Amino acid sequence: MSVTTNLAPRGRRGGNNVLVYLVSLIVVAITVGPVLYGAMGGFRTNAQLAEKPTGLPDPWVISNYSSVLSGGSFWTYAINSTVIAVITTVVAVVFGVMAAYPLARYRFKGREALFMVFVLGLLFPAAVAVIPLFILVTRDLGMGNTWWGVALPQAAFALPLTVVILRPFLMALPRELEEAALIDGASRIGVFWRIMLPLSMPGVITVAVLAFVTSWNAYILPLLLLQDDMRTLPLGVADFSTEHSADTAGVLAFTTIAMIPALVLFLALQRRIVSGLQGAVKG
Repeated sequence: MSVTTNLAPRGRRGGNNVLVYLVSLIVVAITVGPVLYGAMGGFRTNAQLAEKPTGLPDPWVISNYSSVLSGGSFWTYAINSTVIAVITTVVAVVFGVMAAYPLARYRFKGREALFMVFVLGLLFPAAVAVIPLFILVTRDLGMGNTWWGVALPQAAFALPLTVVILRPFLMALPRELEEAALIDGASRIGVFWRIMLPLSMPGVITVAVLAFVTSWNAYILPLLLLQDDMRTLPLGVADFSTEHSADTAGVLAFTTIAMIPALVLFLALQRRIVSGLQGAVKG
């Protein structure tokens, strides 16, 4: 009886593990499959794609990728995306840390209500505000078709997530460290820069990567605000697909290269991102 009782839970656990692995493999296939198909398709010719849409490259063709990289338009799109993403990330992180620090370390009336404003900001998508933003940026601020005109609104929409993730990190830091530094003569700003900010660096890296990737993949706002040589890579993919609609292999190559920077950054820092999100949840 005891043997049967002990074996039954193990059997159920084994079945559950198999189910979990099966579901995980299905999710991975659905997620990674299109990316691999696009990357492999860029190494094929249009004739190969027409003959065997799901086949492997035979022979491998690198002219699609080389032609994209040798084109000046791609690098123009890439520079615009990089500059806008960097500006968005820097502004979102700097102002996010400055907002999260007093919400985490200071006690004042209305603190939780102010924090709820940032939480509710997570429910406000950028697509809802594109028309007012277009009027504000182009007519009132005169920043249409500029890097800053796109980066500043994107940073504003990245602020809620930045504050929500960073606040638990700053709240979890021991107050004894802050009190000891103040006793030693450090100023409030010195405590922030020398102690609090370095200790919350996992959260800072997390929000920085999320802001960068979100800006890199942004489409609607750049579509409304940018024109001609100021357009970003997502818009460049759409333009290239329209201009070379018959060149399926070239479109796949262009799309694959456009994904690489954000994908590499995300994969390189995935452990820090996971640890940062776990710290935010625990906090």
